[in-house]
Amino acid sequence: MKVEQIYTGCLAQGAYYISSDGEAAIIDPLREVQPYIDRANRDKVQIKYIFETHFHADFVSGHLDLSEKTGASIIYGPTAKPEFDAIIAEDGQEFKIGKLIIKILHTPGHTLESTTYLLKNEDGKDYAIFTGDTLFLGDVGRPDLAQKAAHMTQDDLAGLLYDSLQTKIMPLADDVIVYPAHGAGSACGKNMMKQTVDTLGNQKEMNYALNQADKQSFIKAVTEGLLPPPPYFPMNVSMNKKGYESFDDVMDQALTPLDPQQFETLAESSGALILDTRSADEFAQGFIPQSVNIGLNGDFAPWVGSLVADVKQPLLLITDKGREEETVTRLSRVGFDRILGYLDGSFESWSNAGKEIDCINRISADQFIDELTDKSNIIDVRKETEFEAGHVEQAHNHPLADINDWIESINPSEHFYVHCAGGYRSMIAASVLHARGYHNFSEINGGYGAINKVISTKPKF
Repeated sequence: MKVEQIYTGCLAQGAYYISSDGEAAIIDPLREVQPYIDRANRDKVQIKYIFETHFHADFVSGHLDLSEKTGASIIYGPTAKPEFDAIIAEDGQEFKIGKLIIKILHTPGHTLESTTYLLKNEDGKDYAIFTGDTLFLGDVGRPDLAQKAAHMTQDDLAGLLYDSLQTKIMPLADDVIVYPAHGAGSACGKNMMKQTVDTLGNQKEMNYALNQADKQSFIKAVTEGLLPPPPYFPMNVSMNKKGYESFDDVMDQALTPLDPQQFETLAESSGALILDTRSADEFAQGFIPQSVNIGLNGDFAPWVGSLVADVKQPLLLITDKGREEETVTRLSRVGFDRILGYLDGSFESWSNAGKEIDCINRISADQFIDELTDKSNIIDVRKETEFEAGHVEQAHNHPLADINDWIESINPSEHFYVHCAGGYRSMIAASVLHARGYHNFSEINGGYGAINKVISTKPKF
């Protein structure tokens, strides 16, 4: 028996590869499926089943491509209604993978079709549960995402989730291993642990959601403090339920190299968003006018999904040389398939061609402290919880995720400063501001972390 967690940090997502006696199953695969096929070929096993815990909102699953390439059957839990061929399992139904058994535990609450998969080992003993978004480590799945589809309130869904946990999960033995679909950083929960594997016994002891006195206290605990879901979530659900373009076809189109003139012409004629995935430092020094910077070395795909309103938005890419395929892969994971090509030779080729260039006024934390007055206008784009934990005294908290809501409240004639925790998010904000005509600002390199260091050695307020 082999159980392998395939964890993708930028999405905080766990897929699973299970094999036994010549057969394998994949649980919640990502969009790019070749790694699963390579594992099966290496182990000389046949992928028999693809288990989906639910219709995912935060990423596009690879179930369709993987089934097409391997012949494996796609399996959902009870009540799922995909618009493609799949096995809709019954609660308690069992599937064999070699000498192993996977049992269906219908656990609605996060969504109505949400299902936990119980793995029994060669001896028939309960070995592990693959909980999807039903049970996380330190948390449970948010119950507000499926309200519209389920025609229920978030409290109704939270009540269903309570019942699922109490009747299906809690009775299992303490030594059963918990393999969730997500970890810390995912927007699918609010209190997830950094660890990605645990025992059910430990979760019974420390998980706040599993230690509520009754259903009403559970509902209150899990619904308090939920931030609005990113706007791309419903679009990803739709793709997972209805189907999508082959990942191979998306990659073929996206990996079209464009010289500077072709790139400029296509940008002007197609309505494409120019997405610059270089580092914040590189972007600040020079970029193509109207481009938006979301660095690949960060929570790239979730930020694209949060800030770009429509997954059908055409994109033109600027990447570091050699990272074009990685960029396309990560975009496709959250449903952004309309990628028209990339700038061949990266930004250097644009610069060498003598094309127009913009830059961001990025200043050091020392310079910021030297310029700071009681009348300085400061925008802190961190989350509310980060802001509440500590901030520059006269700063205003405008989280990056809400930039489309607050940007019009900014006075373009009044100079302001922009910062986040370390510079990644503030450069995203700076690029959006600049693209929309706001130029009278300074972005602070190193963010609040750098500001704090300067304050500790050179106090000013």
